[in-house]
Amino acid sequence: MTDAVVGRRDALFAMGLGLAGALAAEGSAKADSMVLPVGSDTLADLAAKLAKAPRRRDFKTVPMILTDKNYWDHEALAEVLSYRGAPKQTWDNTDLASPWLNGMRNALNAQVFGFRRPNFLVVSATHGTAHLALLDQAMWDKYQLAKLAGDKFPKNVFIAEQPGASADAKDFENAEGVFSGHNVSIPALMRRGVVFLACHNTMWEVSEKLIKSGVNPDKLSHDAMAAELTNHIIPGCVLTPGIVGTLPELAMAGFSYVK
Repeated sequence: MTDAVVGRRDALFAMGLGLAGALAAEGSAKADSMVLPVGSDTLADLAAKLAKAPRRRDFKTVPMILTDKNYWDHEALAEVLSYRGAPKQTWDNTDLASPWLNGMRNALNAQVFGFRRPNFLVVSATHGTAHLALLDQAMWDKYQLAKLAGDKFPKNVFIAEQPGASADAKDFENAEGVFSGHNVSIPALMRRGVVFLACHNTMWEVSEKLIKSGVNPDKLSHDAMAAELTNHIIPGCVLTPGIVGTLPELAMAGFSYVK
């Protein structure tokens, strides 16, 4: 293949970035803003379905063990499990201080740009301290979550937009651009189709720690505090009854596992 042909192919591929979201937007702001490569119709379709799937965030209390699917985002989770595109990969993310977001960015870049797999789906099975990143800043402030997160994270920096987000997505080789290490955040990855799964069990355990440490300004019961944390999961996430128990479901659905 000549350099000219390769150049034209890469140019067409780059021009397609951001267009696939429009194929499945149908009024969805999330789909409209996605940064997907040309040919990612299946991934764009999933994004549109997830944007429409209901998320209940008005809980007063939640039980320790979820037995009723109405306590988690079962419609959205079903869409993820039935995804028809390939490849599809699950990242078992537990450590907030690890390079978990950057690892998923690198996987996306290699699959999408290197192997030309535009419908590659990355799912973050988020629990442990990494789950703190899925809670909004209001919860970080109210419950002093920085104390659980560690000294490196005085606030939820994982949901903050990074400088590279404003670059031109067509220039995918820009070392400070949209696909670089200068644009590593949860919103940036969501725009690329990454699905962040949230864990009910983690929120129950975090609530227990907060109550035992005396961080409970409203004097809430355990089940009420867990409900409040659930109500403050950042938009776009998919709540599960528990990540460890959801991992086998993902495996049976054909997702490869990354620890």
